[in-house]
Amino acid sequence: MPQTSKRGQIMPASPIRKLVPFSDKAKERGVKVYHLNIGQPDLHTPEKALDAVRNIDRKILEYSPSDGLKSLRVKMLEYYQRFNIQVNLSDIIVTTGGSEAVNFAFMSCLDPGDEILVPEPAYANYTAFAISAGAVVKPIVSSIEDGFALPDIARFEELITPKTKGILICNPNNPTGYLYTQEEMNQIRDLVKKHDLFLFSDEVYREFCYTGAPYISAFHLEGIEENVVLFDSFSKRYSECGIRVGALVCKNKAVKESVMKFCQARLSPPLLGQIVAEASIDTPKEYLEEMYNEYIERRNFLIEGLNKIPGVYSPLPMGAFYTVARLPVDDADAFCSWILDEFNYKGQTVMMAPASGFYTGTTAGKNEVRLAYVLKKEELAKALVVLAKALETYPGRTI
Repeated sequence: MPQTSKRGQIMPASPIRKLVPFSDKAKERGVKVYHLNIGQPDLHTPEKALDAVRNIDRKILEYSPSDGLKSLRVKMLEYYQRFNIQVNLSDIIVTTGGSEAVNFAFMSCLDPGDEILVPEPAYANYTAFAISAGAVVKPIVSSIEDGFALPDIARFEELITPKTKGILICNPNNPTGYLYTQEEMNQIRDLVKKHDLFLFSDEVYREFCYTGAPYISAFHLEGIEENVVLFDSFSKRYSECGIRVGALVCKNKAVKESVMKFCQARLSPPLLGQIVAEASIDTPKEYLEEMYNEYIERRNFLIEGLNKIPGVYSPLPMGAFYTVARLPVDDADAFCSWILDEFNYKGQTVMMAPASGFYTGTTAGKNEVRLAYVLKKEELAKALVVLAKALETYPGRTI
C-alpha cells in the first residue's frame, strides 16, 4: 500500500478542531455543548455585508484577479489609512482567508530548513504552514505568570543562526490575548533590523485592543518597512468567518512577486466573499463599538469567573477574544476529551482547546486550555458552572 508523505505524518492535528468527534457524539446523546474552543463569534454579521449577498446582481460568477478585486483593495487601502498604516494599492494582495496569507508568505520567504522564531503559545496553524513550507519553528516560550508578555529579547538572540529567516508575532495575540507594548515592538524591530530578518505580523485582531494604548502595527516601526509581511482577515472584525477573505500586505517587491505566483496558481480568491468583504468596510462605526464593548464585558465576566474556580488561573487578556487558563489537572488534553466524552452536568458540557497544541516541541501547556469568549454572558455563566463541576470530579485533578 502506498505510504503518505512524511510532511503529512508530522502535520499536527488542530487543537481547536481535533475534538470535534467527541463534541458531535455528545450532541448525539442530547448533551448541550458550549463551544469555547473556536473563535467563531456569535454576534450578527453586519447588515451591509448580508445585503451585499442578498442583492448580488450578476449574470456570471466569474474569476476575480489573482490579487483580488481592485474595488475591494481600494476600500482596504482606505481602511488601513484609518490606522495610519501607510501602504499602496499594489502592496495589498487578497487571499483566501488569513490562513492562505500565512501559507503563501512562508512558501515565498522560506526555503526548506529555514528557521523562524515564534513567541509561544502561538496560533497552531503557524506550525502547520511552516511544515508545509519545510521550515522549522524555533519557539520562545512565554509564561502565564507574567500574562504571556514578550520573552526576554536575549532569548531570541540566542536562537538566531545562519538559517534564521524571520520572526513571527500575533498582535493582539491568539491564543493568549496579550497585546505587545511599544517597548516590546521596538525590541522586535531592532532585532529584525540587526539581523535583516522578515517580520511576519498577524494583525487580524487590531479592532480588539483593550488597554487604551495606541494600536501598534508592524508597519508603524520605522526602518524595517521592507522586512514586514502583514497578515489580515475580515473574519473576526465583522463576524463573517465563512466568507474566507484575508490579505497579505507587504512593501517588498520581491516578496510580492513571489506571492503572486502562488496566487496565480490557485487562480483567485472567493468572488462572493470579496463582495461581502468590500461591503463590510462601510459597516457603521456603531457596530464595531457595540462589538468592542460586548467583548470587554464578556472578557471581564469570564476571567472573573475562571479565577473564582479553585485551582484555576487566567491572566486578564488585553486584546482579541481569547484567554489561556491554567487548570488543576495533570493533562489538559485528556481533560478536554473526558469532559466531552464522559461528563455532563445537567445535560451540559464544555468544549475547550488544549493549550499544548499552541506550543511546539515542548511539554509546555500541559495543564492549560485556550478559551474563546465568543458566547453571550448567559452561556458563559453556564459554561463556568459546568467547568467547575467537572473539575470537582475529574480523576486527574492535581489540587
